Amino acid sequence: MEKDLVEYIVKSLVDDPSQVNISVVEGQKSTILELKVAPEDIGKVIGKRGRIAKAIRTVLMAATARSGKRTELEILD
Repeated sequence: MEKDLVEYIVKSLVDDPSQVNISVVEGQKSTILELKVAPEDIGKVIGKRGRIAKAIRTVLMAATARSGKRTELEILD
């Protein structure tokens, strides 16, 4: 569910949605979503001063609050 949510948000932001790749790393208490996008779209995902990345993380935290499992988003170069 979390992966689909982040993928939907990111694909609507970038110019090349086919380059969006999200890999999931499961842990005992947390899940890490590793996001890769095209090099020219990295700025659109991060935003000025990281505002868009922070907003995506906030939505992700709100969506996973009931599960009790922590979910983190890492944006890879």
